[in-house]
Amino acid sequence: MKKYINIIPLFLMLGLLTSCEAVETIFKAGMWWGIILVVGVIGLVMWLLSRGKN
Repeated sequence: MKKYINIIPLFLMLGLLTSCEAVETIFKAGMWWGIILVVGVIGLVMWLLSRGKN
């Protein structure tokens, strides 16, 4: 029984590390989508403003 008690924290730590990596990947993807959208919106606004001046 003591063998299993020593193994349980190891499995819990492995599970936590895996979930942390998954969350990190999701946030990295979200950050890039945010950057792309902000650049796109700024480009669209600049294009509309330059079109209105002509």
